[in-house]
Amino acid sequence: MADSFKYILIALYIALTYWLSLIGLRKAKSLKGFSIGNKDMNPILVGVAMAASIASSATFLINPGFVYTHGLSALLHYGVAAYAGIAVALILLCKGFRGIGEKHQAITIPHWIYSRYQSRGLSLFFALINMLSITFVVLILVGSAILCASLFGISTKISLVLILLFVFSYVLMGGAYAHAYTNGFQGVLMALIALFLFFSGLKYFDGGFMAGLNSISPDFASAFNPSSTLYHDFFSVLVSSFLITFALMMQPHILTKALYLKEEKDVNRFLITSLTVGAIFTLMLFVGLFARLKGLEVGSQDKVVAAYIAEEFGGTAWGKMVQAFISVALLAAGMSTLDGILVALSAMVVNDIYLPFRKTRDGEKKGLILSRYVLVGVGLAAFALAWNPPLLVGIFAQKGVYGLAAASAAPITLGVLMRRRIPAWIMGVAAAIGLLGHLGLNLFVPGMENPAVSASWALITSFTVALCLLLFTKKT
Repeated sequence: MADSFKYILIALYIALTYWLSLIGLRKAKSLKGFSIGNKDMNPILVGVAMAASIASSATFLINPGFVYTHGLSALLHYGVAAYAGIAVALILLCKGFRGIGEKHQAITIPHWIYSRYQSRGLSLFFALINMLSITFVVLILVGSAILCASLFGISTKISLVLILLFVFSYVLMGGAYAHAYTNGFQGVLMALIALFLFFSGLKYFDGGFMAGLNSISPDFASAFNPSSTLYHDFFSVLVSSFLITFALMMQPHILTKALYLKEEKDVNRFLITSLTVGAIFTLMLFVGLFARLKGLEVGSQDKVVAAYIAEEFGGTAWGKMVQAFISVALLAAGMSTLDGILVALSAMVVNDIYLPFRKTRDGEKKGLILSRYVLVGVGLAAFALAWNPPLLVGIFAQKGVYGLAAASAAPITLGVLMRRRIPAWIMGVAAAIGLLGHLGLNLFVPGMENPAVSASWALITSFTVALCLLLFTKKT
């Protein structure tokens, strides 16, 4: 019965996803409709889609492994400081970003950059560096493949192929609509499972929260873990996480959600929904603590969530049914971000790399077709990288995506908050410092193993240089 249940459940999930995608297919009739919709989506739906896009496999599958390994310091890093960075960024930037985007009918981040700074070169640069998002696609594919393999007893390689075919096929149909509609459904599933796992695991703290952590080790219970190479002081635990998560909101599949909204008054409902649902999602991080207190020995921290669910719920027929439901919801968590990134990347390649340099008038019509070909290309590239993934896929993804975030933070934040004309070359310098500074520090400087730390220092330097240069330029 339990085995049949999981196949029925996954079949229902796939059927509902494809049905929602077919609805999206009927609405995505242009490149704009494919990329950001036709501004007819409910702000609460967009808010749930936003929260699900932010959370993804990182929160639900990968980051609990860091908490399992490093303890309280990792929980504070991802659960407290990161959430604060998300909230501040969205509240501070969404209305202004949407206003500029609405005025110029922007549909992507590079398109917004062009609208704000009137520089095709800077826009092209952003379109190219946004391809770093593919590292996050790899993370999601690997995390989801591990979970799928555990649930159905198949190889990780076969799981990877099946997941790739599934998500790319439904995104190819409906674009932004498929992404938003399926994310709304997936987000509800994710919230239910986060609450269930959190409350069902609280039994491991029956002797008290800190007492439980101290039973592992004093370092595990420390806010700044002295034995951790990643989360060992105030800057690496709190400051870096706040800064880099603030910057991560500038990713192509996140901040552009504000462009889905029809009117400015929709923004508040969108933000309240997104931040409330996002707070529920962070409860998943406690699974790392529950697994450690349960005494699980897991060889790879990326497999902690899958191992905990199998051990906690796999003993009885009822438990296996619960395990199947949880696993499907966790797969949905991965799909919820993956489809958003894919829509954003395909739109950027067409709208910001292909169309600006095409002289014939049929570019828009062909652009929608090309966007789907680009999706296939992105899928093949991500598949090649995920086939033999790095040992810690979470760190691999952070190296790439954090570089993108460090490059984007100053141009977008200053572009929203400052009303004056800002020379494009200054923002180009700031973006280059953010990207190259992060990569240089992380790859070549000892003590910078945590990508959040290297990206934060690069981000701080980027802002500092940009503001200093602006002091010496004429205001207009």
